[in-house]
Amino acid sequence: MIGRRLIGAIPVLLGISFLVFLLMHLAPGDPVVLLLGDDATPADVARVRHEWGLDQSLPVQYWQFVSRAMVGDFGQSLKFGEPVLNLVFERLPATVELAVVSLLVAILISIPIGVYSAIKRDTLIDHAGTGMALIGVSLPNFWLGIMLIYFLGGQWNLLPVAGRIEYGIEVKPITHLYLVDSLITGNLTAFWSVLQHLMMPAVTLGTALAAIVTRITRSSVLEVMRQEYVMTARAKGLSERVVVWRHILRNALITVITILGLQLGALLNGSVITETVFSYPGIGDLLIQSISVRDYRLTQVLILFFGIIYFVVNMLVDVLYTLVDPRIKL
Repeated sequence: MIGRRLIGAIPVLLGISFLVFLLMHLAPGDPVVLLLGDDATPADVARVRHEWGLDQSLPVQYWQFVSRAMVGDFGQSLKFGEPVLNLVFERLPATVELAVVSLLVAILISIPIGVYSAIKRDTLIDHAGTGMALIGVSLPNFWLGIMLIYFLGGQWNLLPVAGRIEYGIEVKPITHLYLVDSLITGNLTAFWSVLQHLMMPAVTLGTALAAIVTRITRSSVLEVMRQEYVMTARAKGLSERVVVWRHILRNALITVITILGLQLGALLNGSVITETVFSYPGIGDLLIQSISVRDYRLTQVLILFFGIIYFVVNMLVDVLYTLVDPRIKL
């Protein structure tokens, strides 16, 4: 099954690359003019266009991109003048770190509230939980981020408002995940600095996900609570805590894992806006920079990378199904 999915992903990724290529070339603005500035002479523009192969027809340019990508050569960035893959892998750890912390924030908030709301159905606690979930879904990420910056960073000066780590603090690169590397090397000063820089963007991203997962968890738990094996567990005299956390929640997690897997991809996409708001140096911020100067190659590779991440996450979700419920075969 995994092999079939890997083969099936090839036309999907080709379709994504073609659509991005076409839309980028249809968008107004010449990347060479944006790169050289308005004072560039026509001769300079023509020379740079020829050097980057932008004077060729669109089918030829697309074929060159695909044929080189098949052997791992994605070319160089027009804006940065560096290999595209180097730029992506340089920024990717920051985005992965932000997404994982945001996911943990969402899980720690949503699972307990969702389960408790279902157990206390139609009570004040249930109404409060569903109300908070509705507010969380309704709040735009960029607005919440700006509000956190204004109050926690500006008015109260509690947390840093931009960047990934405080200037002057260094982390020895091992995995390039600053939280992990600082713990491995025992650099607690760096760990605390990185954690502080992650708090606001992680809460911004995790709030919307927590709201969605809370509602899904509540609905899934309510559905499982009606099953006969739950009644049998209670009839055996098991404590309510064991019934809820061992029998109800485990069977309710199938739906929750599906949503978490899909939303993890959405977290990476949502990081585009959040990273821009917090000036966080991840691939979302890099994507905005590449689009602003019509850096075709970098933009294509970044969006293609998002597609690959979605595919990998969905594969991992399928594997997790078998761990949560042994009745499901991969």
